[in-house]
Amino acid sequence: MLAAALASLRVSTPAPTSQVAVHPIDTGTHLAYLRSLRSASFLQTPAWGRVKTDWREESLGWYDADRLVGVGLVLHRAMPVVGRSLAYLPEGPLLDWAGLAASGDLDRWLDPLVTRLRDSGAFAVRMGPPVVTRRWQAATVKQAIADPALTRLGDVPADSADACGDAVVEHLRRTGWRLQTAEGGFSTGQPRHVFQVRLEGRDEHQLLAGMNQQWRRNIKKAAKAGVTVREGDRDELTAFHTLYTETAARDHFTPRPLAYFHTMWDELRGEEPDRLRLHLAEHRDDLAAATLSVRVGDHVWYSYGASSTKNRDVRGSNAVQWQLIRGALADGAGVYDLRGITDTLDEADPHLGLVQFKVGTGGEAVEYAGEWDLPLSRLLYRAFDLYLRRR
Repeated sequence: MLAAALASLRVSTPAPTSQVAVHPIDTGTHLAYLRSLRSASFLQTPAWGRVKTDWREESLGWYDADRLVGVGLVLHRAMPVVGRSLAYLPEGPLLDWAGLAASGDLDRWLDPLVTRLRDSGAFAVRMGPPVVTRRWQAATVKQAIADPALTRLGDVPADSADACGDAVVEHLRRTGWRLQTAEGGFSTGQPRHVFQVRLEGRDEHQLLAGMNQQWRRNIKKAAKAGVTVREGDRDELTAFHTLYTETAARDHFTPRPLAYFHTMWDELRGEEPDRLRLHLAEHRDDLAAATLSVRVGDHVWYSYGASSTKNRDVRGSNAVQWQLIRGALADGAGVYDLRGITDTLDEADPHLGLVQFKVGTGGEAVEYAGEWDLPLSRLLYRAFDLYLRRR
């Protein structure tokens, strides 16, 4: 869906002889441009900049004369003492990547961005081009997991590859950008590998049939146990957060504070009423599972989830995910995105369980171009990298 949305912007690409300029834009202009797209990452919405209170947000627009032809949300993180910042465009900017990769005009669009950010005090630029490089069907991933000789998804022949993604990656590598990699798990930025379920052209029966036997069994088990799923309101974020902190303790990750989710709710729903939704899976009087999902255009993301240890047997997690998929389908979404997975296929890796859970939905593993850094001050960039490692 995202590739198709980007391709649809080709009509807005300036002619090769035109001058592309990057200027600050206001929130209304940024949001209006997003609404003209079929899909875009929620991390590139103006509201997301207000959620990330530890960063300074800025909206930029790409102009061909008076015509807006692209936008980007930039998050600035100042380096201690020196005051210069890392300029970060998560899953952005939103440009005609397909058209630019095909025409070889990437520099003409990226150079004005780099100049603008350098002039504003950035010591490095980090971005995550929203372009796909490879896809693996669920059956391919399942078969690879069963093969002890394969330990990484990247070692498995893809079911499809995207020439646009390959061209973008090659260009960035050739022009001095550095791919950010993670060892043994998720990176501190956005995931390079995600798991998605395509909804367009399918109905509920086809989606359910595409799931593996365990998922179908668990959905039926939840229904038989009397699990119900409903949409929650802002006041019920407290119940979600209680379950979320329980999940964090069980799965060994650091939870975000309740105030963070209140900010998410206020900012995202303030921008669009259906941007963020809370779903609660209940068994009798207990909360068995809960999720937060985000929607922009025809793309729906599973953002945060929580589940009860005591009530795991009633399969609330499967029930709430199935309801999210059904709801996204009913609302006309084209993609349900379960977000990040690592590329591990190793049975000894604790992250494999999450991969297997998402593979059970019958969707596909998707590899994006990843996040890339361009150092503008090599000395400060090395110091910042050391600072992050020590944190």
